[in-house]
Amino acid sequence: MNTALVVTKPEYNVMLKNIQDRMPAVTRDTSNFHKSHSQFMSVTLDVTAITPIRSIKHTLAEIDRTKSALQEAYIGLRKKQNELKKKERDLENSTDVLDRELLEIEILELNSHLEGTQNHVNGALRKMNFMVNQHKQLLEKVGKNEITEEDYEQEESKYHIMTCMKQALNAARSRNGSIDEGNMIYLFDLGINAAQAQAEVFAYLNMENQLISSGTAPTHEMTMRWLEACAAKWAKDPATFASRRGFSVFDRSSLTNSPALEMVPDPEKKAA
Repeated sequence: MNTALVVTKPEYNVMLKNIQDRMPAVTRDTSNFHKSHSQFMSVTLDVTAITPIRSIKHTLAEIDRTKSALQEAYIGLRKKQNELKKKERDLENSTDVLDRELLEIEILELNSHLEGTQNHVNGALRKMNFMVNQHKQLLEKVGKNEITEEDYEQEESKYHIMTCMKQALNAARSRNGSIDEGNMIYLFDLGINAAQAQAEVFAYLNMENQLISSGTAPTHEMTMRWLEACAAKWAKDPATFASRRGFSVFDRSSLTNSPALEMVPDPEKKAA
């Protein structure tokens, strides 16, 4: 940069000197980032599933996306490295002054791209390591060594009821206690009577107001327990509504990594 700005005002030389002196510290501190979100954001605002197995699913999706990005970055790095080697070989064999100057510029550009890509790869590696550790912790949370598709399907009723009631409660807080239309439709599709859900929301908000009036602060843990109680109360309603329409919400024979084959008759044994 100093070479490119040989003809400039004196004050710019002072600025360039200051940038040069401070750049090692800037580079060092910038290396802490180069990733889209913090660890805090990853587990609070990115993976927002309210139940553990859904959280595992979303965590695995984050890991898969990061892995794909790393694979693309690796391929990109290899291509740039190959291109850089060719440019360096051409530079060694070039005798034309202008060709050599252009090759030097192109090599500088490639090195800059490689450095930037490597920084983002480092950030992605840190994110992936974090999410892999979260996956391990979530498995410990549910007391399992692995999650099967059956585990996922069996938790779906709880997840959707808790998610719907979470949204309904939050909407009601800004609507004088009334559930919004979108979550009323969500409740209907889950086979849950919306009037009953509205009564639960009114009762919960009233309980919170009574606590506040008595000088006690409601907690987030109270809300989670209430949501879990709602999920337990209406756990069978989605399957009942699906059955009324001719559907089944669970078919073990259509699952992977489960004891499904034990449920399917063996054609050879049947023939014998």
